Amino acid sequence: MSTDTAAAPVESTPTAPETKRARKHRKFSAWSVVAWIVALGFFFPVAWMVLTAFKQEGDAYTSPPKLFFTPTLDQFKAVLDSGIGTALLNSAFATAMSTILVLALGVPAAFALSLRPVRKTKDALFFFISTKMLPIVAAIIPLYVIVNDIGLLDNIWALVILYTAMNLPIAVWMMRSFFLEVPGELLEAASMDGASLWTSVREVILPLVSPGIAATALICVIFSWNEFFFAVNLTAVQAQTIPVFLVGFITGEGLYWARLSAAATLAALPVILAGWVAQNKLVRGLSFGAIK
Repeated sequence: MSTDTAAAPVESTPTAPETKRARKHRKFSAWSVVAWIVALGFFFPVAWMVLTAFKQEGDAYTSPPKLFFTPTLDQFKAVLDSGIGTALLNSAFATAMSTILVLALGVPAAFALSLRPVRKTKDALFFFISTKMLPIVAAIIPLYVIVNDIGLLDNIWALVILYTAMNLPIAVWMMRSFFLEVPGELLEAASMDGASLWTSVREVILPLVSPGIAATALICVIFSWNEFFFAVNLTAVQAQTIPVFLVGFITGEGLYWARLSAAATLAALPVILAGWVAQNKLVRGLSFGAIK
């Protein structure tokens, strides 16, 4: 006579790799929480600025701050009526033209200093970066005299030239590092196939380094858009840029927090949109060559 006995379930003990994987997952989760806290901490001033832009001046001055209020667009309307459009156009023109000139001059220079190195490359690189070592405040007086003598005072083209000179050294150094990650054998293979140097650069090299060029262009855009010292000293009314325009909200009567927040929101919006559109190329460009 046989009796059926139910087999007791056997509890499987986690193996060493599974335990290690679980600990690693918990570690990554903890760091993710820390990263989110830090990111929200950095983003909080921006969020508060945008929130204040929709308040009335009375609501913006309350202590403690008022979190619940009736949103209004009065501050944006007042800022638009005060002439911010001209400042935005001046900043956009100076930023776009200087970035185009930086890329037009920087790409050939970076190529010549990387894949087709010229004589005394290190001396040329040191000269480029040494131009950033001079404090801007030490050069503003001779620059003011030169700009005044050639008739470009309060002219947007003066800022275009200065922004190009300001960003070109950094752009050359950045793009050179991207070009160095491209194997030189690609140029040799293209030349063996009968392609000219210009065709090889246009069809082979530039598509590979396009994320790095986009990252460089975006950084130049940010630097030019936010530049204040040259603009405040070399412009007055006609070539006034957006950073100089924002200073006009600081008066002897005090700060108009809500209106200043609205103006700052409008000023930051173009750069934020540009960064959001180019975020994929920016991440790829900044990490170009990091993983072999």
